[in-house]
Amino acid sequence: MKEIRIHGRGGQGSVVTAELFAIAAFQSGKFSQAFPYLGGGGERRGAPVQSFVRISERPIRLRSKIYEPDYVIVKDITLIEAVDVAKGLKAGGTIIVNTEKPPQKLNFGSHIKVETVPATKIALDTLGLPIMNTAIMGAFAAITGEFSIDSIKKAIAEKFGDELARKNILAAQMAYDYVIGQKGIDRVG
Repeated sequence: MKEIRIHGRGGQGSVVTAELFAIAAFQSGKFSQAFPYLGGGGERRGAPVQSFVRISERPIRLRSKIYEPDYVIVKDITLIEAVDVAKGLKAGGTIIVNTEKPPQKLNFGSHIKVETVPATKIALDTLGLPIMNTAIMGAFAAITGEFSIDSIKKAIAEKFGDELARKNILAAQMAYDYVIGQKGIDRVG
């Protein structure tokens, strides 16, 4: 089983991101779970929130928050100063941060794998809005290989209407291509 913890702010769509990951897992023939944690004022726009995703080849019976994720996604770089986003990250885990800064500019230490992607910039270029959910998902697919870009696209198409789906699929593909180009990753589909 792989576990993902998503850190964002209220209003950034972290719950939608988790739901889309769960749909993409299902599209890939996997079992999945997606759920939010809004405690501590998370219902307020701008307050720190977390959402969680579990994906597995077998049925998932666990129903707790995720304390030791394989992957952490940080949708708002200012959360790094406010929240211990790396807390509990498994050895060999990866943190993906939405920022234009290079990974080495973030102070997580050499023992943590950090990847960065300009998801907000990609969202602004494709959607005209700073809603980076689908861009971060495309980047996640390229960085981790846990999802194919096709399963991400199918999840987006299932969740959104035609025109909105088209733009979000473009955002996911652009982020995917950005990571592949930056990292020189050889990944198909």
